[in-house]
Amino acid sequence: MHIYVTDHNGKEHELEALEGWRVMEVIRDWGLPIKAECGGACACATCHVFVDPDWQDKLHAASDEEEDMLDMVPDVEDNSRLSCQILMSEELDGLKVSLAPSAKPDAEVA
Repeated sequence: MHIYVTDHNGKEHELEALEGWRVMEVIRDWGLPIKAECGGACACATCHVFVDPDWQDKLHAASDEEEDMLDMVPDVEDNSRLSCQILMSEELDGLKVSLAPSAKPDAEVA
């Protein structure tokens, strides 16, 4: 399985992913610059990504907790998600996301 991640400089990376892993873990473990402070506990919004429009309907709906965390970021969009809340599965093979500016390791998040 693979995901495609566009970094903060606009470069797309093809990353190998394992079933059951959080998209945040895949991004972090391949060394892309993502803050991911809480490690996947949905207690911050520092793993914020923008989901490619072709993939939005293939994801489960965001939980109230996730929505609350996304309300804290200055760059939230309709296709915003926390990458720690997206679990990899065969159905998501080929998923495309872009790292949000608020997910940069040096970004300030409210």
